[in-house]
Amino acid sequence: MQYRLIKKTGDMISPIGFGAMRLPVKNGKIDRTKAHKLISHAIDNGINFIDTAYLYGDSETFLGEILTDDMIRSKVKICTKLPAINVRKYEDMEPLLDEQLRRLNIDCIDYYLIHAVDLKNMNRLLKRDLVKFIENAKSDGKIKHIGFSYHGPKEEFQEVVDCYDWDVVMVQFNYFDENVQASVEGIEYVASKDMGILVMEPLKGGILAGNMPKEAEEVFRKANLNKSNAEWALEWVLNNRNVTCVISGMNSFDQLNENMAVADRTAPMSMSFEDLETVELVKRVMKNSLKINCSTCGYCMPCPQGVNIPECMKIYNEKYLFNHKGIINQSFIDYYQYVGGIMGNSGNASKCNGCGKCLRKCPQKLDIIAELDKVRKEFEFPGVKYILLFVKHVGFPFYKFIIKLLN
Repeated sequence: MQYRLIKKTGDMISPIGFGAMRLPVKNGKIDRTKAHKLISHAIDNGINFIDTAYLYGDSETFLGEILTDDMIRSKVKICTKLPAINVRKYEDMEPLLDEQLRRLNIDCIDYYLIHAVDLKNMNRLLKRDLVKFIENAKSDGKIKHIGFSYHGPKEEFQEVVDCYDWDVVMVQFNYFDENVQASVEGIEYVASKDMGILVMEPLKGGILAGNMPKEAEEVFRKANLNKSNAEWALEWVLNNRNVTCVISGMNSFDQLNENMAVADRTAPMSMSFEDLETVELVKRVMKNSLKINCSTCGYCMPCPQGVNIPECMKIYNEKYLFNHKGIINQSFIDYYQYVGGIMGNSGNASKCNGCGKCLRKCPQKLDIIAELDKVRKEFEFPGVKYILLFVKHVGFPFYKFIIKLLN
């Protein structure tokens, strides 16, 4: 595998990093056996950067079980994040770091990022002596390199970059969102400072990897029958000469092998003009179809009222991406199957009471309350309770069979 240099630190990093946010699960918990095999396979094939966070459920503890193997530890750089949302005062920071070191079973974190900050949050932390905490953690040997993951508007990005002598930054970057958050210009600015650039959401939560609108699929297939949607998206990010490492949340061997193959063959500035034009055309198609700019990252969760916010928005988007027509269509079925309570997992949009706790956590700065209201109006129309009663009494498989016949 080819590697890319972080000039600020001198580290050579694999262009694909293993994102431990979306590890495979079994019965609602990390499938440790499968996840261990995935990460071992990744390391054996040259991936040397693993990204996690305090807020990623049991991810740090799981990785700590793997990192007891000195051979594995010597081959990888570990990146985790200080949960800015949990910091109320200076005295909160070191205990959080110490807890993460215990979870990970390591003495020193290679790359420590301040998690999910915008300018307002960064200024709040600076007033609580964030710089003092960073310098002490470095001098104590608890962290090697420091950075932040950015979740704010592009207009404020450079100001956050300039507030400290950072080593790396993590930003959302994909062909659909190339001008949000950091933007192309912001990434170039970071590169001018010799900082490493870590990319999150290269597939926009899977939207750019799975099925796409028919018109978009036709554009990609016409250009190359053998290249998947995910390959196009990853190549576009890796083609940027300033990108150091793409963090990918891989939870299957197919995804892992595909991503490693793309990383191995995609050098900076290697995409042809024709391929770049193909991606641009697909982006225009997607822009015309996507209604809510949600990447299903899950930072808005958990909802105090139990709304499954990412799933609600995903299903709403899919209705328009795939042009599902009619009052009762596949998206309607998905809505009541996955969030509407038919399968016992009620998380529908109408449960939102407008408390607003999700708003400050959304990386896209979406008006989640307003977007959920759109979802509610789309799927929870008058009389739907009678349809649900029918479904519960007749059985969901039979219901789907009848709808298929009707369509």
